[in-house]
Amino acid sequence: MTQDQGPRRRADAQRNVQALLEAANAVFATSGVDAPAKEITDRAGVGVGTMYRHFPQRSQLVVAVVENNIDAVADAGPALSAQHEPAEALTEWIRRFAELLATKRGLASALHSGDPAFEGLPAYFLQRLGPALAALLEAAVAAGTIRDDLDAEDLLHAITQLCRPVPGLPPEHNQRVLAVFLDGLRVSRASR
Repeated sequence: MTQDQGPRRRADAQRNVQALLEAANAVFATSGVDAPAKEITDRAGVGVGTMYRHFPQRSQLVVAVVENNIDAVADAGPALSAQHEPAEALTEWIRRFAELLATKRGLASALHSGDPAFEGLPAYFLQRLGPALAALLEAAVAAGTIRDDLDAEDLLHAITQLCRPVPGLPPEHNQRVLAVFLDGLRVSRASR
């Protein structure tokens, strides 16, 4: 084995992990978190053995996908702030967050299954999303366009509750309720 093969294998392994995360993300959105491993690996273009080498337990893959999605939403904050007025940046970030919550079929039951692999997710959720939302919220409050009587953690919990699937109703129901909530966050022109 030459020295070149070591780093190349690490790069290949990293590409495989990224492909698995992207595939699992898509599969979880359509087939749920209990989808067959083969569906994920076929989409990723890797073998089932590769998936289990990187993620020996299904819960580890679920955690990695959720953390990857949380990171993407958290990291979107600065770009949205640079592209939009503060209230619109906040609204767009909240929509992305709501989409994250809505796109993982079966995730809520998996997270509440008692599996110890999921114990750290609530703290990770707050640690990554809290500061991102707080920065957007503070800018919108400072601009006088968003109410000042809620903090980032309040909003995270409220949005999480609003985005829970309602049995028998399509996801559009949650989107309509979230739109009403977002309108309620705005400061009315009469009170400015």
